[in-house]
Amino acid sequence: MVSTATARFDDQDSNVASLWKNRRYISARPVEYVGHGTYRAKHSRRLSRREPAAALSKRAFDITVASLTLLFFAPMLIVISIAIKVSSPGPILFHQYRYGYRNRRFRIYKFRSMRTDLGDRTGVRQTVQGDPRITRVGRILRKTSLDEIPQLLNVIRGDMSLVGPRPHVPGMLAADVLYEDLVPYYFQRHIARPGITGLAQVSGCRGSTAEASNAISRIDYDLEYIEKWSLRMDVAIILRTVRREFISGSGY
Repeated sequence: MVSTATARFDDQDSNVASLWKNRRYISARPVEYVGHGTYRAKHSRRLSRREPAAALSKRAFDITVASLTLLFFAPMLIVISIAIKVSSPGPILFHQYRYGYRNRRFRIYKFRSMRTDLGDRTGVRQTVQGDPRITRVGRILRKTSLDEIPQLLNVIRGDMSLVGPRPHVPGMLAADVLYEDLVPYYFQRHIARPGITGLAQVSGCRGSTAEASNAISRIDYDLEYIEKWSLRMDVAIILRTVRREFISGSGY
């Protein structure tokens, strides 16, 4: 038996471009554990081969682009590493366990942008604008999203993809409750490898999940990406990410 969930929200004060602008209620997606149940059974064998995690073309694209990008940014990575080490005590890289493909946990890598004595390794406490935990170098890295570059190693290892749902820490809160309690179909997003960027992020769903409407929209964008995935879509999202994050500097 498949359950369904409905959520209501008011997005009048939200700057997020929601997929559901004309709806007061969203989602009748099946609630189930990833890999079992009606949702995946409804996919034909042809559609299953088109899922992002099953596409050899996507994996080849990820490895090629991630490897070339690491080579291109190698001199900059050395400079960033020295700046982090000189500006504050602690390791150059920060690592944390996140949800990955089919709910498997993996160790994600980022440039350390916070003080080691104030950082939250669990990741449950989210970063906010003006967060006192962020170092001076870290503020620049987060503003330009350069702190994310070490995740290219995760892409090459197969833990992540260049584009996909952003990986969350287990126990992540949204609107002061567990994300999976707020969004009962939450774990459906894990039928794809997590990404360095994704449709949700370039659509305005980045940052705090304190507002229920934004948190719910983020998951719906993730599932929209999985359902409509194509290599052309990946390239478009990457280009939008470069424009929004690296050029405009929208991170914090």
